[in-house]
Amino acid sequence: MKSTNQNIEQLLQLCQSGNQRAQLEIYNRYNKAMYNTAIRIVKDSFKAEDIMQESFLTAFTKLDTLQDTNLFGAWLKRIVVNNSIGYYNKAVKQNEVPLDSVIYKVEDDNGINENEQNNEKVKLILDTMKTLKPNYSLGLSLHLIEGYDYEEICEIMNISYANCRTLISRAKDSLRKKLILN
Repeated sequence: MKSTNQNIEQLLQLCQSGNQRAQLEIYNRYNKAMYNTAIRIVKDSFKAEDIMQESFLTAFTKLDTLQDTNLFGAWLKRIVVNNSIGYYNKAVKQNEVPLDSVIYKVEDDNGINENEQNNEKVKLILDTMKTLKPNYSLGLSLHLIEGYDYEEICEIMNISYANCRTLISRAKDSLRKKLILN
């Protein structure tokens, strides 16, 4: 299906009336960015795909609660982040190891666009971030890649503001030290 020129407000109105073509158009516009957001948090490509799908379903069923259609992308991203964090917290409690960290990865998509993927410094930083403690990696991903501020990270990770600042600071120090060694 080719992309239409309809603006997001028109598409969202059609989605509210159950128009499946409009839902597909919205999905096609946002699915890569939402997958990239999920994969950075859960680090499991299959689970990231599931989370993305569930998030779109949630968004389409709760579309009537969205007050400003211009904020749809941010609203959808917040749903994806919340679902990803929920999965991450559950996996940590169950001490699960993502399948992708055990099996050799054929595909490695960390949510950076193709132009940046060829940049060796970006690759080195992202690879080094993967070696950090899980909470350090998650905190840095949310802060540096996703752009959340400390208050939002506190809410997402369910930690105090002081703990959040300490976690981010220690994560940055740990990342810096590992990068110096490389």
